[in-house]
Amino acid sequence: MSVPLTLLGLLARGQPTHGYDLKRDYDSHFANGKPLPYGQVYSTLGRLARDGKVVGGEAEPGDGPDRKRYAITDLGRGEVMDWLSQTVEPEPHLQTVLFSKVVLALMLGEDAEGYLDAQRAAHLKRMRELTELKRTGPTVDALLADYGLFHLEADLRWIELTSARLTALARVVTDDQKDDQKHDQKHDKQQGETQ
Repeated sequence: MSVPLTLLGLLARGQPTHGYDLKRDYDSHFANGKPLPYGQVYSTLGRLARDGKVVGGEAEPGDGPDRKRYAITDLGRGEVMDWLSQTVEPEPHLQTVLFSKVVLALMLGEDAEGYLDAQRAAHLKRMRELTELKRTGPTVDALLADYGLFHLEADLRWIELTSARLTALARVVTDDQKDDQKHDQKHDKQQGETQ
């Protein structure tokens, strides 16, 4: 999640807005249980103002500390519109980590199958949490939960497939290691002969 671009998008709705209200809207629509710290809101607004993407108005007295209203500039609006027109890179984030851990476990003679079992259990636990959120939460949370569930389901299919192919993968990994060792021995022998 790009906090600066999301805050710019919230400002692009129209009226100048206090940082407090931006935080409330961000937390309501995008935080998914992890509220944005006030310090991050104001430091982000400060950077956006420095870069000419927002302008802050005069401080206004209120019940608490003085507040400024922020408005988006044409530069900021252009950046949001450009961002909205770009597709998100379709890349598996967790899958690469999963694959790396499995291969490394096999290379190191560790329990790759045990790792996959533990990861499967962690995925299933998270899926239960997301299913409950989907069942009891508002529409925004339900849609985010669906997104997470679909990704976790894909990971689970990969875990099952990899578990079924661990023996074949282990052979590939150990054969590669043997080839590397032979290459290193040959290189060392050649180096020894030239000295």
